[in-house]
Amino acid sequence: MTPHATRFAAPIAEQIWDMKYRYKDAEGQPLDATPEDSWLRVARALAATEAKPEAWEQKFYAALEDFRFLPAGRILAGAGTGRSVTLFNCFVMGTIPDSMGGIFSMLKEAALTMQQGGGIGYDFSTIRPKGAQVTGVAADASGPLSFMDVWDAMCRTIMSAGSRRGAMMATMRCDHPDVEDFIAAKQDSARLRMFNLSVLITDPFMEAVQADAPWDLVFDGRTYRTVQARDLWNKIMRATYDYAEPGVIFIDRINAANNLNYAETIAATNPCGEQPLPPYGACLLGSINLARLVNTPFEGGADIDVAELDELVRTAVRMMDNVVDASRFPLPEQAQEAQAKRRIGLGVTGLADALLMVGLRYGSDEAVAQTEVWMKAIARAAYLASVDLAREKGAFPLFDAEKFLASGNMLAMDDDVRAAIKEHGIRNALLTSIAPTGTISLYAGNVSSGIEPVFAYAYNRKVLQKDGSRTEEEVVDYAVALWREKFDDKPLPEYFVSAQSLDPIDHVKMQAAAQKWIDSSISKTINCPEDISFEAFKDVYQAAWDMGCKGCTTYRPNAVTGSVLSVSETSEAAPQVDSGAEVIYLSEPLDRPAALEGQTYKLKWPVSEHAIYITVNDVIVGGRRQPFEVFINSKNMEHYAWTVALTRMISAVFRRGGDVSFVVEELKAVFDPRGGAWMQGKYVPSILAAIGGVIEEHLILIGFIEGAGLGLKSDPKAEVSAVGNAPRGASCPSCGAFEMSMIEGCMTCRACGHSKCG
Repeated sequence: MTPHATRFAAPIAEQIWDMKYRYKDAEGQPLDATPEDSWLRVARALAATEAKPEAWEQKFYAALEDFRFLPAGRILAGAGTGRSVTLFNCFVMGTIPDSMGGIFSMLKEAALTMQQGGGIGYDFSTIRPKGAQVTGVAADASGPLSFMDVWDAMCRTIMSAGSRRGAMMATMRCDHPDVEDFIAAKQDSARLRMFNLSVLITDPFMEAVQADAPWDLVFDGRTYRTVQARDLWNKIMRATYDYAEPGVIFIDRINAANNLNYAETIAATNPCGEQPLPPYGACLLGSINLARLVNTPFEGGADIDVAELDELVRTAVRMMDNVVDASRFPLPEQAQEAQAKRRIGLGVTGLADALLMVGLRYGSDEAVAQTEVWMKAIARAAYLASVDLAREKGAFPLFDAEKFLASGNMLAMDDDVRAAIKEHGIRNALLTSIAPTGTISLYAGNVSSGIEPVFAYAYNRKVLQKDGSRTEEEVVDYAVALWREKFDDKPLPEYFVSAQSLDPIDHVKMQAAAQKWIDSSISKTINCPEDISFEAFKDVYQAAWDMGCKGCTTYRPNAVTGSVLSVSETSEAAPQVDSGAEVIYLSEPLDRPAALEGQTYKLKWPVSEHAIYITVNDVIVGGRRQPFEVFINSKNMEHYAWTVALTRMISAVFRRGGDVSFVVEELKAVFDPRGGAWMQGKYVPSILAAIGGVIEEHLILIGFIEGAGLGLKSDPKAEVSAVGNAPRGASCPSCGAFEMSMIEGCMTCRACGHSKCG
């Protein structure tokens, strides 16, 4: 096999693999020595469900090899590890009962799902509006927004307990009496930060908007008030224009097209919107990397080999179907739902790069047509592969040929596919979805994400070296790197366009072209210029409706939402981070990555029977190694309470960022009236001072301070309330790089792959 060093198209790809997908033991020691080990681990785990595992293991490995098929991160990180984790990405929780007991029962289920890292969606339309009478109680209802605040607090609690960041989607119908409060909810900068919000838009509502007709706001058969539909639509548009939320979901269109509309009703989606799901619905994700499949790129006749694409899709469908059986689920209801319908979400990534390689401008009529051709080929291959699986293993349990083929989505499918399904059934009720692929796209060599245009052709990131020095590393888009490899310094052709230079309608056309052959939905952000007029902005949503999209998410940078990464119009590279920004102060605590590097130190206090063990873990912030958390442990139970308190307090300080070296000096200054101890020829006034000395030793080791006694003497954050010189939201809360941008409906770091949506 090829040495692993040549597998990665860019250094950042190997770093993402090591940080997120490489199998490591509890102490952080790698068990996957190479990416080949990771591919083999996943292939073997998914082949294990087959009657003849050996026959499929190599085929699955070949699909994963060279990043051609990219299972979602949960599968890459969890399959074959023996860990009790879910391999599913997306969950929509059960229908919320309109009762106090039912509501909090749902809250418990959400917490259990989020503990395993699942992104969840909820429809809050089922909760009675604010001010409605509560039967048997002398009080009025507090409304769904108040309970959303409870969910938001739960998600924050799960995060603070050390789990990966939670992500939630909240939906509300356009005819719910509290919909106007829902639309305005996130205009309060401190409210519902753990949620994405989307309004469920019905066909009658859109008809009422067109006719400028009145619109009733109704709950449980009672009309609470009547508004003008166009006024309500404009409120949604204005909130989205100013605050980037809420999004819109065309829910009637989703239900009409759903292959399973005879067996379920959908009212919510997962956090990024690509997966509309019924109550307790779950879906796993995976992507075909189109950028790796183009033959003779940038040359005449460059194209994707349809036969190769067909074979890869068929293998990917089988692998993903096996995940349904291999995965664990947070709740039994989720397992039952997944087994009954065997939903999978196979999509693509690298579309924009693939279009560049065949000489097409993203958003052009030719690119739209080519996208339709590729997506149809994927849909056909996926459905026929699922038919073959049904012949071999059986159709999904709720399959009903007549009803299945009558759905809006299946009516557009080719006759030969319909005939095969009618005769043999189909293994998976739904097969295609286009998910956010920010992190796995970096892992695959920085290919363009999902069906998004290339965001930036190149940018620089700072990398901390083992000796404590920092170097700058250029991160180049996959297609651009390939162009440079072939043509050296030859200028990029005019058809190389980026997200910043595209007209919003180009985004809509590409989303609509892909949606024709996607049976679920699409995670896509339509970037709009800051100076777009409100009327033109509204036209984007109207175009999405007119062209058949199932939803629409836009992003317009402004003072409220923050700017995306700005890219020079005259240069391929993004602007450099100010090298003088040595310390980054953050308005919110840092998020905990799944894996951290650190050191454990043994401290033997002379007057104590048991040693104290101090672990300090670090993150990279602004290209600089910085302490993130501390764990202080001892077998001496007399130490238990204060060591736990110290662990929590110091970790809380570390996680907010900035120059936290003052903690060392504060600890070192603590004097114990009972007396200190001599350690290594020095008098240490207290055990707390000794702990401070150990932490200081670590800060020196990682280059955070230059030497003993050189930490700050006071907390600089006491006089700093801003985020340094960086605009709010520009700095990544995980790695500190100024690379946060809106990608596929979610603020995502281009440098490390951190995503606000998990």
